[in-house]
Formats: sequence, C-alpha cells, structure tokens
Amino acid sequence: MSTISVVIPAYNDAVMLRECLGRLSAQLRAADEIIVVDNASTDDTSAVAAAMGATVVHQPVRGIFPAAAAGYDAASGDIIARLDADSRPPADWLAHIEAELTLASDIGVLTGPGEFYDGNPVVSWLGENLYIGGYFWFGSLWLDNGPVFGSNFAMRRDVWLRVRDRVHRDVRRVHDDLDLSLHLPPDVVVRVDDTLRVGISARPFLTWRGFGRRLGWAYLTFRMNWPDASPWRLRQQREEYLLSRVSDEGDATSTV
Repeated sequence: MSTISVVIPAYNDAVMLRECLGRLSAQLRAADEIIVVDNASTDDTSAVAAAMGATVVHQPVRGIFPAAAAGYDAASGDIIARLDADSRPPADWLAHIEAELTLASDIGVLTGPGEFYDGNPVVSWLGENLYIGGYFWFGSLWLDNGPVFGSNFAMRRDVWLRVRDRVHRDVRRVHDDLDLSLHLPPDVVVRVDDTLRVGISARPFLTWRGFGRRLGWAYLTFRMNWPDASPWRLRQQREEYLLSRVSDEGDATSTV
C-alpha cells in the first residue's frame, strides 16, 4: 500500500488552515503525513498546524513555489498530494487519489478542478468556467498533456525527484503549477479527473488586481520557459519518447 503525504503552503492563513486540517482529519483514508509550510507568517499559522498534528516546515523565502517546493522536499510519502490552506477537500479525496493511482500505474500526476465555496455567483461562475476551465483547456493544448492545478493534485514522489532541480522553485512570482507542468518529462502522464474536486476560496478573484496578478504570473512563467517549453518542442519530445518506446518494444519482441 502506498503512503500519502499532504503538503499545504500557508501564509497568514490560520483560520482557513484550521478548517482545511479539520477536513483532512475526517478523511475516509487518512493521510500518512501532513506537512504545513509556514511561509514567514506573522499570525498563528504554525501554532494551528502543530496543534492539529501537522509537521511544520518553515520557509522564510516568500512565494508559493518556494513554500510548496520546501514541502515536497520534506515529504516522505510515495504520493505527494497538494492543497492550499483555504482548500476544503471532501471526505473521499485521499481515497480517490489512492485508488486511481493504484489502479493506473501509468499516471504520474493526478489533478482535478476546484469549486468555489464563497464569493458571489457571478465571480464563482467566471472563476470556475473562464479561469479554471480556461486553464485546463489552454494548458492541454499547449502541453499536449494535462496541466497541473496547484490547489488540487497529487504526484508520485519520484516525479518530484526528477523535476525538483529543473523547475523555478525559488522564484516568488512564478505560477508554480504551470511551471511544474512545463517541466514534466515526456513520459509523465497527467490525468485530469473532473470528479476529483475540492472546495477553493474565491478570494483571489474578488478584485481585478488579484485576477491580474495571477495572469501576470502565468505570463512570466511562459516567458521564463521560452523557447524550451514551447508547444512544438514539447510535442517533439513526446513524439521522440513514444517512438523510442515503440522501438524498444519491437526489439524486446524480436528477441523472444
């Protein structure tokens, strides 16, 4: 049976974190390890995490990717699952992840969308359909693979070990899940499962400034990875990998 570590980057989010950890404690399949990365918080984030049984990792370098990467490095599980401090996973979230990754050994990363539990109906619809839906649609076209959604995904630990020194993990304003997606090797399959859902907060989308900041991070991420992660180069790498597999399988068959 695989072990699962859950990584939660957090910055001054003690109230939301308490709710998230409470939901993790009620999982049908318990986490083997919960790591909260305190990203230089000035509130009770660390105290809340420790009181609720999580392992606390301190990352003084501000930014989502520096914090998340510190958590991934510290994780000991065979599977590394990721949530945000304001995420609200359903009770079967970890059971769903374990079942799917156990049954489908070819999947390297499993991800799914988010559903807003706060905000007005207009903001929620625009966020879920245009921002998140658009991210999956455009990311799939660009990558020829599923894009990783940072608020709701799980990856095998060996996937992280292969990319940890390639991603822009120390850049504060990088779009961390997009940067991870762009650096995945061509043999790593990302499955987007629409039924793997978590509740997420609409706070980042309540202002045009917050929305624009995230679009700016996406632009910076694409620019930093250009041209190595251009669509044609990614497709070329995947085609070369698939051709090499066919060749290896043919060689193996001829020797039998």
